[in-house]
Amino acid sequence: MYPKIELHVHLEGTVRPETLLEIARRNDVVLPAETPGELQRLFQFTDLTHFIDVWFLVTAALQTADDFRQITVDYAEEAARHGAVYIEGIFAPTVPSRNGIELEALFEGYCDGVQEASERLGVEVRLTPDLNRTSPPEEAADIVRRAIACRDRGVVGIGLGGVEDLAPPEQFADAFRLAREGGLGSVPHAGEVVGPASIWGALEALHADRIRHGIRAVDDPALLRELADRGTVLDVCPTANVRVGAVRSYDVHPLPEMVAAGLRCSLSTDDPAMFGIDLTSEYAEAAARGLSPREFYEVAVDGALCDEPTRGALRAIGEDFDWSSAESTPISR
Repeated sequence: MYPKIELHVHLEGTVRPETLLEIARRNDVVLPAETPGELQRLFQFTDLTHFIDVWFLVTAALQTADDFRQITVDYAEEAARHGAVYIEGIFAPTVPSRNGIELEALFEGYCDGVQEASERLGVEVRLTPDLNRTSPPEEAADIVRRAIACRDRGVVGIGLGGVEDLAPPEQFADAFRLAREGGLGSVPHAGEVVGPASIWGALEALHADRIRHGIRAVDDPALLRELADRGTVLDVCPTANVRVGAVRSYDVHPLPEMVAAGLRCSLSTDDPAMFGIDLTSEYAEAAARGLSPREFYEVAVDGALCDEPTRGALRAIGEDFDWSSAESTPISR
């Protein structure tokens, strides 16, 4: 098994159905499903809006600091079984905060999970909370300020999520400026279902260090050249793009075209429990199409928002691994 780095995974979307039902019962939350099988059927999405609607419904079951700690550690343990040595986990403070959960408890739980994952499992996890595209300025600023206060506990960046066509990146320029001034990176979602303008906005208004998704860059040759010239890392999640209907099938996914155009792409699962996938299956699909696990790893090392000692340790893992044997092993689909 070769080492992997995952830079784009929503921690709320990593909770397997059995665990989600257990947490919901613990918190007296009624879900529109009573068995893991029923819950998995609920995850048959028709488009991105449908996915986000279900995501909000299901993740409302997560209510306590211990819930947030648990799902962080659980996913670190799962991902480690698939070779992950470093994870940048996304979480969305907006929904729980609007439901009355204090931001302090939310951040405390996730940060406790980061610490436990490192100490007990040896997996390095960092956190990049998402602003929501429905957030008014003060709500966004509150989340950013809380994130800055948790820099010493594993928070390394600020993202932008939610239904992409509800608001352009430019609307959040002030919040991302506050984040940068506080020492956080910029990792917005852009260019999954909205076209190149969304990616241009993320680059120019939000000064994106990385782009999450970015697959619509292939629609704009000038943007492809710009991204390649900048060396901007794009965190691509092919199976997720297919499952929400942003791409018709994996066989027509633009990832190979993006790599061939010189774009620097990492590979991630996005919401593995909701899509019924894992890191191994995601990498197998990409490798079966001739894409290099080693290249994904090395790009992710460069794109990670970690400190330099951690980056050096990750680079050493990659340099010490015998990639020739890993990449010559046939992968069944």
